[in-house]
Amino acid sequence: MTSTVRDRVRALLERVRGIAFDMDGVLYRGEQPLPAAAELVAELEKRGIGFVMVTNNATKTPEEYAAKLARMGMTVPAERIVTSAIATRDWMRQRYEPGTTVYVLGMAALQQAIYDGGYFLPAGRDAQVVVNGADFTLTYEKLKIATLAIRAGADWIATNADRTFPSEEGLIPGSGAIVAALQAATDRAPIVIGKPEPAMVLRAADLLGVPPDQLLVVGDRLDTDILAGQRAGSLTALVLTGVSTLTDVRASAVQPDIVLDDLHVLLEAVRCGGA
Repeated sequence: MTSTVRDRVRALLERVRGIAFDMDGVLYRGEQPLPAAAELVAELEKRGIGFVMVTNNATKTPEEYAAKLARMGMTVPAERIVTSAIATRDWMRQRYEPGTTVYVLGMAALQQAIYDGGYFLPAGRDAQVVVNGADFTLTYEKLKIATLAIRAGADWIATNADRTFPSEEGLIPGSGAIVAALQAATDRAPIVIGKPEPAMVLRAADLLGVPPDQLLVVGDRLDTDILAGQRAGSLTALVLTGVSTLTDVRASAVQPDIVLDDLHVLLEAVRCGGA
């Protein structure tokens, strides 16, 4: 790591009062923590620097993510973890009446977020709204029900449009892969709630009590994390431990404020008094 990169990171952190981390490809890959992740979280906590986790992945609840991070040596309260499932639920409750019927194509965490409390009611092909996220138990029957509901006029909301996300095995299908299948079957496009829309980043800034322009968004995807940060007016750092590569950066119109090989240099900068 050159001294120029170190100096740029330190200068960036001087403008920052809080950090929003993506998780998949930034803090871990599958069940494997990524370099310096646990040390960085501990250092931020030690120095009283606010941070929030902001993930498009709606396959786990905030409590399940908190437990997963704890297994990797990272202590993060569930209330500091914002998932696209929670963001989708909050967005829907601002726009739909209690008793609206919803078909959820997604994992148990997404179903829990939408249905808990009884505000929305479960439904099938007669649903008023279809919500989809990633689904590791996807079947043709689930796609059929969603397709029929959407074709019958149901609103369609996607937690996110990430085509892939990083696992220990490599890049695997994400919510966006299901979106693509439903688009092909319905000739419709969903309303997308997660990144690159800015709502989740703005929610992170609100949780930390900082203005968006004093928030640093750290992510591994140009098309979601970095773009969402830019749309929210925040500073951005891309780490090359997940999806986007240096070749992608060179070819993209979306340019982060800084590109890092991994979290080591950010950890060093925090230890030296940045943020």
